Amino acid sequence: MKFPSELKYTKDHEWIKVDGDVAYIGITDFAQRELGDIVFVDINTVGTEVQEGDVFGTVEAVKTVSDLFMPVTAEILEVNAGLDASPELVNTDPYGDGWMVKVSLPSLDGANLLTAEQYQDLIGA
Repeated sequence: MKFPSELKYTKDHEWIKVDGDVAYIGITDFAQRELGDIVFVDINTVGTEVQEGDVFGTVEAVKTVSDLFMPVTAEILEVNAGLDASPELVNTDPYGDGWMVKVSLPSLDGANLLTAEQYQDLIGA
């Protein structure tokens, strides 16, 4: 399992990659392995501000449907269009082409984010 050190993580198994005043968000390698094969991603919150901890979409896997939780308060700018045609990108490249949303990022101040090491401790890796 991979845990890129440049990312921040949540207790709900999302990751966030900051790039200036925007950020990319997806689910962790651990989460996608636990869910099983991802068959559908449903995110219809583009253009809305989602509060930290609120649901911004769902992921459907062969085993179950799981909510996606926003790691920071931010406006969703874009959904990864590649996931419509290839939701399995989440399984094969969760930290790259399998990102879920791009958001505007006012600040990380006060966000409840974990380092890669803290996340590994959380999941017992």
